[in-house]
Amino acid sequence: MPKRPSRRDLIAAAGVTAALATTAKAQPKAKETAMPASDHVGFAIVGLGKLSLTQLIPALKKTKSAKLVAVVSGHPEKARKVAAENGLPADAVYGYDDYDRIAKDPRIQVVYIVLPNALHAEHTIKAFKAGKHVLCEKPMATTIADAEAMIAAAKAAQRQLMIAYRCHYEPMNLDVMRRLRSQSLGKVRQINTTMGRQADPSDPSDAWRLDLKLSGNGALGDMGVYGVSAARYLLNEEPIAVQAWAQTDRSDPRFKETEDLINWQFRFLSGVIANGSTSFNYAATMAFEAICEQGRLVADPAAFYGGNRLTVVEGGQAQPPVPAPAGDQFAREMDWMADVVRGKAPMVSPGEEGLQDMRLMEAILESAAKDGATVKTDWGYRRAVDPAKVVDAKA
Repeated sequence: MPKRPSRRDLIAAAGVTAALATTAKAQPKAKETAMPASDHVGFAIVGLGKLSLTQLIPALKKTKSAKLVAVVSGHPEKARKVAAENGLPADAVYGYDDYDRIAKDPRIQVVYIVLPNALHAEHTIKAFKAGKHVLCEKPMATTIADAEAMIAAAKAAQRQLMIAYRCHYEPMNLDVMRRLRSQSLGKVRQINTTMGRQADPSDPSDAWRLDLKLSGNGALGDMGVYGVSAARYLLNEEPIAVQAWAQTDRSDPRFKETEDLINWQFRFLSGVIANGSTSFNYAATMAFEAICEQGRLVADPAAFYGGNRLTVVEGGQAQPPVPAPAGDQFAREMDWMADVVRGKAPMVSPGEEGLQDMRLMEAILESAAKDGATVKTDWGYRRAVDPAKVVDAKA
C-alpha cells in the first residue's frame, strides 16, 4: 500500500508609512537590534524535522534579508550534520539542554520555532527571556493560556512575536484579498474552505499530530487552521458566531484522542457566511472559494507550498486558471520577519492573530460538542494590519 502523504508532503508536492504607524499602536516597540540595518538578520531554526529540512533551511538560501546562523535539535549528530552542510561553525549547534545559551550568541536575532504544538510556548518564552525575536509555527500553541503567555512574554521582553501565516505573504492569496476588497465581482456572499488529507500514524510527523497532548486538536489545528485563518483574511473581518459539527469513527485507531471530520459555519456582521471543513480522513485538498454577487473566485490549490492556482468564474464562464507567481513562500515569510525586526515593515501576523485563531478553534470544538449549538465569537478583536494593503505580491 503506498505511503500516505503527511501535511508537509502534501503541501510541498504541488510544487509602508501609514501601516507602520498603525502597527506601532498595536505592538510593543522592539528594542534596537545589535546589527547594522544593512546586514542580514540571523535566524536560529529550533527543531530539525521535515519542514525545517525540506523547506525552511533551503528557503534561507533564497532570502534577501535573513540568513541561517544556528540550529537547535535534540539529536546532536543530526544537528552537527545539518550545520556542516550549511557552513555553520560547531558553536552554532545547540541542544534543548543548553538552549538558554543563545542569549550570549549575538549572531542570533530571530528564533524560528518548528516543534510539535505543545512545545511552542515553552521554547518561545525561553527565546524571549534570551532577548531574541520569535517566529513561531501555527497553531501557535495548544491552549489559549499558553498563547496569551507567549504574547505577554514578547511584550515583557520588548521583542517581536510573529506567527508563521505564510498565506499572508503568498501572491495568489494576496491577489484574492485585493479582488475581494475592490468588489470586482460584487459583494462577497459566501466563503467555503476545505482543508484536509489522510493522516498516516506510521509517519513520525503525523503521529504527534494524532496525539491530543502534543497537537492540541488534531486535524483542526493542523489543517483546519488554514480555513479558519483564510475566512478571516479573505474578508478582513471577524466572525461574530459559529456553529459546528463533528463526525469521528472511534474504531479508527487514528482517532482515539482527536476528532476527525469537523464542519463549521462562521457568521459575519456583514452578512457573509463562511463554511469550513477539515479532516484527517478524506482526499487531500487545500482549497477555498469566494462566492460573490457576479462571480466566483476558486483557489484550488490555495495553500500549497507551490503550484497554487486561481480560477475566476464570471457570467457563468470560467476563465483560464491563473497560476501563482513562482517564488519561495517561506523565503518571503522570513524576509518579512527580518524587515519587521529592522523596522522596515509592519507586523502583519502577530501573536494576537494566532490567539484569535486559537479562540475560534476552541469555539468550533465547543459548538461541535454541543451538536451545533451557536457559540458567540465577537470578542472585539480586529486585525491591526491588512496584508492586502501592505504586502507587495511582487516583492
